[in-house]
Amino acid sequence: MARPQVAFDVGIVDDHPVVIDGVRAWLAEEPGVRVGHTGDTTADLCSGTADVLIVDLNLNGRLVLPDVGALAAAGQRVVVFSQFTDASLVMDVLDMGASGFVAKSEGQAHLLHAVRAAAADRPYVPPTTAGVLVCDRSPVSPRLSQQERTSLLWWFQSMSKASVARRMGVSVHTVDMYIKRARVKYAQVGRPAPTKADMLARAIEDGLVTPGEVAHPTRRTPPPA
Repeated sequence: MARPQVAFDVGIVDDHPVVIDGVRAWLAEEPGVRVGHTGDTTADLCSGTADVLIVDLNLNGRLVLPDVGALAAAGQRVVVFSQFTDASLVMDVLDMGASGFVAKSEGQAHLLHAVRAAAADRPYVPPTTAGVLVCDRSPVSPRLSQQERTSLLWWFQSMSKASVARRMGVSVHTVDMYIKRARVKYAQVGRPAPTKADMLARAIEDGLVTPGEVAHPTRRTPPPA
């Protein structure tokens, strides 16, 4: 017997109404997916606007990469859906913390897979992203945001997520999102870290934390960016 699909809300941000209408029609075919916010700007958006936001990278003639980074840093799941597929731009999108990148030419199936994966905090790598990651010659260490690094360090120091949230001045949900996003980034570069022990090993390997920082909880200075 198939498990029921978990319901979640999706927002769509694109400056072409025909794209919004098309994506809305695609999502209407998906059980449990509800379309909420739609628009052509990220100006009024914040964390919690939707469970997943589908965002075009070029809105009204402006690349909104900084907006994507700000939304991701606030804990919002963002799937970028763009006609721009330059390798450096795709890597920038992933480094900014987006949950996924789908080229508009990849169409309905890949976008829906990416949206469902983002809603479940799982990685999904469509062909364009896979090609960029395979060809990327940069180090295989993912670039984590300052918030992701800080939440990981304090979590490794045996602080509960609630304690980390209080210290960072954010919600427990946001801390959980930072940690899950770091896991997704490691999976995207082929170094999955499904458990806390795996994540700690990866962080030590990459110099994000030192054994001393983990062994001495009083050393709670956030790691450098």
